[in-house]
Amino acid sequence: MKKLIFSTVLASLFIFNAQAQEEDIPDDDYSKWQLRIRAIAVSPAPYFYDAISGFKPDISTAFAPEVDITYFLSKNIALELMLTTSNHDVEIKDEANLGSVSLLPPTLSLQYHFDLDDFKPYIGAGLNYTIFYGEDAGDLDAISYKNEIGYALQAGIDYNLNDKWFINLDLKKIFLKTEVTPNNDNASKVEANLDPLIMGFGVGMKF
Repeated sequence: MKKLIFSTVLASLFIFNAQAQEEDIPDDDYSKWQLRIRAIAVSPAPYFYDAISGFKPDISTAFAPEVDITYFLSKNIALELMLTTSNHDVEIKDEANLGSVSLLPPTLSLQYHFDLDDFKPYIGAGLNYTIFYGEDAGDLDAISYKNEIGYALQAGIDYNLNDKWFINLDLKKIFLKTEVTPNNDNASKVEANLDPLIMGFGVGMKF
């Protein structure tokens, strides 16, 4: 059954792509660059990777502006660079206030764009490098987070308003770990997963 489902999906994608190639628009008649500006919600889903009984990390959802630049390698395949920064409150539930920290998570994704007239859905996957800065230690004397590489999955859709402008809805899931060191004490270092979901809505321009 799994082989049948997989074969059906592959066949559907092949047929869909073949139909798209039969359009009258030449393959090289497309805008190679796009710029999007979004309002995003960054919602981490944190947990300690190490087993620490009774301690549950909580990181607040943050709202922030975001800019991405997309370059089309072909009519359907593109590279997207996402740029944003967000600030989050951090605590151990019912235990301690760990202050706040800011995240700078540039993410480069390889995308496949489908063509449904004015609707342009896409999927993507890529790499993320998150930089932690502006730490506020809260109840502690100090706290630090290790900058880390993660990976990302993405799905979204553009809707053309005209030949130049479009609106965009985008979802990204970033799979990210970091080492948290309280009070500069390496013996207390703990590895935590943050795994934020990034939800965005905005406007884009082709050029």
